[in-house]
Amino acid sequence: MTDDQTVMIDFGPAAQRVTALLSGVSDEQLTAPTPCGTYSVADLLDHFMGLAIGMRHAAEKTTAVAGPDAPAPGQGAAERLDPDWRQELPRRLDALTAAWREPSAWQGTTEAGGVTMPAQMMGIVALDEVVIHGWDLARATGQPYDCDLHCAEAIIGWLSAFPDEQRPEGAFGPIVSVADDAPPLARAVALSGRDPEWRA
Repeated sequence: MTDDQTVMIDFGPAAQRVTALLSGVSDEQLTAPTPCGTYSVADLLDHFMGLAIGMRHAAEKTTAVAGPDAPAPGQGAAERLDPDWRQELPRRLDALTAAWREPSAWQGTTEAGGVTMPAQMMGIVALDEVVIHGWDLARATGQPYDCDLHCAEAIIGWLSAFPDEQRPEGAFGPIVSVADDAPPLARAVALSGRDPEWRA
């Protein structure tokens, strides 16, 4: 925590879990479907590449300039995926993790994707992106995946603030019902609008 009791969450474990998945993604799987809407695996990886940069800038409260360090606009697109993604995405996730380890990242307000909000809230949004899209990638490629309890509970708290009738259009799918005793990660996934039982 910072001096004013701002809650900080370490992105390290979540980022490391995503990085561990990458060696298990074959080129043949890049066109496979994912639980994330119409995204293929390659679309999802491209989105991951962009969000890692965009959310790092949100932590640093800086603006990306045109060039390789600028997040790709809008949705992920397979045709835009960097061919060096297996090496580049871990670097970007490491930089994202380092940026959100700074107490200043969680203070004040910040912006990402044209949306301005309290930095504390943006940090949870960024964590949600990493964890839930990590789950998407794991399910799409048939790999095991987990999330530590602290991160899962933070995401559940964030997503629970948006009942179906108040969900920002396009941000989440309808909430999926799960058992009351479902594991925390399954509850977070369901709140994001995904079926925790989804399989490729």
